[in-house]
Amino acid sequence: MPRTKPQYDQVLQLPQTHSTTIPEEYLDAMGHMNVMWYTHLFSVGMGSLMNRVGLQWEVITEHHAGTFALESHVRYYSEVRVGQTVDLYGRVLGRSDKRFHAMQFMVNRDKRDVSASLEVVNAYIDLQVRRMASLPDEVKHNLDELIEQHQGLAWPAPTCDTMGP
Repeated sequence: MPRTKPQYDQVLQLPQTHSTTIPEEYLDAMGHMNVMWYTHLFSVGMGSLMNRVGLQWEVITEHHAGTFALESHVRYYSEVRVGQTVDLYGRVLGRSDKRFHAMQFMVNRDKRDVSASLEVVNAYIDLQVRRMASLPDEVKHNLDELIEQHQGLAWPAPTCDTMGP
């Protein structure tokens, strides 16, 4: 797959998963947003994507199951500074019975560019035995719908080529 950074307008075709203005507390010694906050914001975006596919907190607690990240890859394209507004967008790339492969894109609304991307493989985990389990049928269905929609996009996902469900 190409590693080309997607264009700002392309990413806006995806479902938005989070939006925030960067506070001064996110600043690092280099004068831009510290990498730990990228991780935090991507995690919030993934939580929103999980809600969209049927893995809301209530479902997780009721079924004693949820998702764990198995591996992730972050690309930093353009710095984010304090006071700028970033929006996150999610793309689902594929799934197996117990895992799914997704991306989050962080766009800088002020600069109208793509600032970073997260590629992740998550597993569905039975929290009572702490082992992988089959994704619930409703979640599989919802993931499949997003996968089909996202495969129809005219631009390829800039994956690292080593991850997958």
